[in-house]
Amino acid sequence: MKISPSFLNADYKLLVVGGGASGCAVSHHFAKILPKNQVAVVDPSKKHYYQPGFTLVGGGLMNFDSLVREEKDMIHPNSTWINAGVKRFLPKENKIQTTEGKDISYDYLVIATGLQLRYDMIKGLPEALDTPGVCSIYHPTYAQKTFKELQQFKGGNAIFTFPNTPIKCAGAPQKICYIAEDYFRLHGNREKANIIYNTTLGTVFGVPKYAKALMEVVNSRNIQLNTRHNLVEVKPDDRVAVFQLLDNEGKPTDQFKNFEYSLLHVGPPCSPIEPLREASSTGLTDVNGWVNVDPLSLRSVAYENVFGIGDCLNTPNAKTAAAVSSQFKAVRKNLRSAMDGKGSVAQYDGYASCPLVVDSKHAILAEFNGAGPLETLPIDQGKPLRLSYYMKRYLMPFLYWNFLVKGLWNGPATIRKLLHLGMSK
Repeated sequence: MKISPSFLNADYKLLVVGGGASGCAVSHHFAKILPKNQVAVVDPSKKHYYQPGFTLVGGGLMNFDSLVREEKDMIHPNSTWINAGVKRFLPKENKIQTTEGKDISYDYLVIATGLQLRYDMIKGLPEALDTPGVCSIYHPTYAQKTFKELQQFKGGNAIFTFPNTPIKCAGAPQKICYIAEDYFRLHGNREKANIIYNTTLGTVFGVPKYAKALMEVVNSRNIQLNTRHNLVEVKPDDRVAVFQLLDNEGKPTDQFKNFEYSLLHVGPPCSPIEPLREASSTGLTDVNGWVNVDPLSLRSVAYENVFGIGDCLNTPNAKTAAAVSSQFKAVRKNLRSAMDGKGSVAQYDGYASCPLVVDSKHAILAEFNGAGPLETLPIDQGKPLRLSYYMKRYLMPFLYWNFLVKGLWNGPATIRKLLHLGMSK
């Protein structure tokens, strides 16, 4: 791998913006096909995190250090790593501008920038995160703080929130809720705790089969579920969280409700990164900054040499690492076909997965697309199972580090067909 900290108006066959799971998968695959140093990865981070493990870190079920690698070790040796951020996308000129003011040209572009955590969208929250009782498993620092908060919890309201924006791993805010409830119960604090899950959605989960199973968990564990509640302000001096009530369509009303908290876990609002939010005038993104792609081919609707993958897209699927694996299959085939001067040959099926950990030993392995459940195992995955938890804890990190980020994992579709004797999609 060539590290290029002081590059000069470089030109690459393939430029991948983003060095997370999706960016690594794409760059690894094409680094083995294209000439050396014709693939470049632009990413400002020095560290690479296995983010699906943050929830388990927050519950004391996984060691944080096991989730971290050096970003330089994640880049294929035939690629160039440009350790800088992107400042502007200039798709009409086939180039980007970095935060260092350098121009990088490309023949083909893959946008894999993920999401930006927007704690700033909630009044008082950025400051509150550094005060007692407030935490969030979405950030490396605050994921570790979350477990400390569980250990120090003495009683009172423990509130867990879900935002009024798209969010990566939409199941995570309730996973940590269930894990915390389990932790309090195992450590003798459950009777002192009032567990509250406040979500902006009209239901606990978007897929009815799994929503039904999760409501059984909520009711049996005496968790208070409040729908259509949107966190808008945190007052750490008073330990008060302010929620705006939403109507049945999810639109804000003029009603607000205050909750006192002993523990407040925040599922943060998320958005595309700022350069994408500023690129809508080019047609690269929609009005909200999401990369505007065909939902099947994942090719830009405005630029034939641009593809997108991962959480930054305006596709309707859940934003999860599992979705990346299935998107990767479509992107690698369609991008290679484009390089050969041909049209798209593969389609993304909308697959996503969310292992919904419900305690320290069980999980509901939700797999689905827009049509409903799309389960891999020939069993009912809508039930809390030890097998599903062990897959979440041990198998999925192994797949991530050894296959997904190396461009060797295309999702479970083939395995699903084999286990269902060819009867599944």
